[in-house]
Amino acid sequence: MCLLVIQANGQIELKNPFKKDKLLDLHVTKTGPYFGLQRGKYTVLELGVERQWKHITLLKTETQAARFGFNYNFKYNVLGFDAGYWTKPSRVGLTYGVDLVFRTNFDEGRMGFAPKIGYKFLQFHLETGYTFLTRALDFEETNRFFIGLRYTIINDRDVSLNKDKKKKKTGIFDRKN
Repeated sequence: MCLLVIQANGQIELKNPFKKDKLLDLHVTKTGPYFGLQRGKYTVLELGVERQWKHITLLKTETQAARFGFNYNFKYNVLGFDAGYWTKPSRVGLTYGVDLVFRTNFDEGRMGFAPKIGYKFLQFHLETGYTFLTRALDFEETNRFFIGLRYTIINDRDVSLNKDKKKKKTGIFDRKN
């Protein structure tokens, strides 16, 4: 009998009748290609795709993004692939991120990661960081310390307003799904 009561209690969630609904609660998902220029010891052209998730409330906005792209150094024939993530925890703040990287000069390959800090304004994203790479015998033509500027072209945008209000409300005791 006790087990039955515990299981039934786990299925019921109490609602606070005095809790006010949020005035503004938007969820925005944006996807699109980006192009950019990275400058360090070498100049590198970047191309790729990025997906951003933004949660907008009246007092706080948080943005997160994942991206995948490649870069190429035409002068030294170096190709790179980057998979990255960044977050912007406030409306007017810095972005913090990390990239997993692979670089090759078509004779040797190097893997590593790059912690980054940046600033995003509209669709422009300025970032700086340092790339930690595995050792190589004869392959040094890649940026370690760098600064980069990317521009994202938004092709797809999905906006949803007040996701919590869309749930079916049945009273003070609501069932969890």
